[in-house]
Amino acid sequence: MANSSSRHDAVIVGGGHNGLVAAAYLARAGYRVLLLERLPRVGGAAVSAPAFTGVDARLSRYAYLVSLLPRTVVRELGLRLELRRRRIASYTPAVRAGKPTGLLVDAADAGRTRASFRALTGADREWEAWRRFYAMTGSLAERVFPTLTEPLPTRAELRRRVGDDAAWAALFERPLGETIEETFADDLVRGVVLTDALIGTFTHAHDPSLRQNRCFLYHVIGNGTGDWDVPVGGMGAVTDALADAARAAGAELRTGCEVTAVATDGAGEAEVTYRHRDGEATAAARRVLVNAAPATLARLLGEDPGPAPEGAQLKVNMVLRRLPRLRDPAADPREAFAGTFHIAEGYRQLETAYTEAAAGRIPSAPPSEIYCHSLTDPSILGPEAVRQGRQTLTLFGLHMPARLFADPAARERALAASLARLDEALAEPIAGCLATDADGRPCVEAKTPPDLERELGLPGGHIFHRDLAFPYATHQPEGAAARWGVATAHPNVLLCGAGAVRGGGVSGIPGHNAARAVLEDFAR
Repeated sequence: MANSSSRHDAVIVGGGHNGLVAAAYLARAGYRVLLLERLPRVGGAAVSAPAFTGVDARLSRYAYLVSLLPRTVVRELGLRLELRRRRIASYTPAVRAGKPTGLLVDAADAGRTRASFRALTGADREWEAWRRFYAMTGSLAERVFPTLTEPLPTRAELRRRVGDDAAWAALFERPLGETIEETFADDLVRGVVLTDALIGTFTHAHDPSLRQNRCFLYHVIGNGTGDWDVPVGGMGAVTDALADAARAAGAELRTGCEVTAVATDGAGEAEVTYRHRDGEATAAARRVLVNAAPATLARLLGEDPGPAPEGAQLKVNMVLRRLPRLRDPAADPREAFAGTFHIAEGYRQLETAYTEAAAGRIPSAPPSEIYCHSLTDPSILGPEAVRQGRQTLTLFGLHMPARLFADPAARERALAASLARLDEALAEPIAGCLATDADGRPCVEAKTPPDLERELGLPGGHIFHRDLAFPYATHQPEGAAARWGVATAHPNVLLCGAGAVRGGGVSGIPGHNAARAVLEDFAR
């Protein structure tokens, strides 16, 4: 077996979007950078690819929307990337007085949204509460988001920056459920608010650990607005642009290279061992940046990874012949599915689903969020698919922890239960709207946490690598890596992925911060 070695300023383990951001920044600063990716292509979870034989549609098969990617990163790296704003924030089907209806949140028309609240609840109270609540989160986002690409503030420093004691208590100190219940009266409205606290996070509204608060925070602060945008060309367009920027700056990106070990002397030099098609090789570097979960890094170092993280989602990708008709006669499917379409996400429904899943059962009414990417970005469909009127549909299921999928047949049960719940909001079964592939099979695929572990190397299928952390330090950080929230127990090994402080989501923030820490160290 062939063995070779090389020496670099920085070796980056993992070619997801954060690794590419770090590679681009370090290479632009003139350093020798090697990035190693296990899969045949870079991009990690942020990729676009055909999912169904003979169907010309490039789906964002894993990650699918962008909110947290800072405009400063886009600008500084010169990324050729278009992000489109979704006018419709959300639509939530409901039944009131025995009749189908729904709540439409139109981000561009406050009057229309107010009318929808009034039609659903019979008064303006919930609309006024909604407006005040999201004015509060918006103000907080304007203050907190810029800190994510600055040295990590202490808790006291961030609190001073927020400057609003009530907002701080609501999002950083008290279980989010308390604030939701004090602010809103309608069960459906409460549930729509809570969903942002549960994306990829298995918890409940009153969890004393505040996991729900941390998840909610990252979902409402993106770029100071909390808007979730559609990348034109799919998620792969984001990582293609980053890979182009890294290569143009001089970084070396190697795919098909599986890292098997990381060794470090603790300060001066670290070494990465990896397998490739021609054998085994090593790469030495002054710094190793790991775009993988902390549990994965521990195994690479030969350390105890501790308790395994647990992902908690069901991702379903579909291609439709056409959008389905809705039971709500006032709802236009092209609007309802253009934003986030909430299914079984009333406040009590979310609590019931959590309780059932915690007991080891697939929820009887699985909550999920659905949207149609191709309504905002038809370019992900080929010309023939566009001519035929085809559309994509993405379903992201909540409260689907990895523990539910020990039995491989559980995937199909979870999928069937989720689609059945969607059908309750439709005037026709979703199965009748599915396109078929070249072999006559329905165009629907489901990804569970075990699938994400197997395909992407995410321990437990956890999309955030581990529980999210509040974006502050509990004490005054020492050293560049700690100041930037990317430190490990080894000074010359840094985290640059979602498991870093201020990680999670498609943001590039951990990659940016790890690069800044390295540049600060190298400048000494």
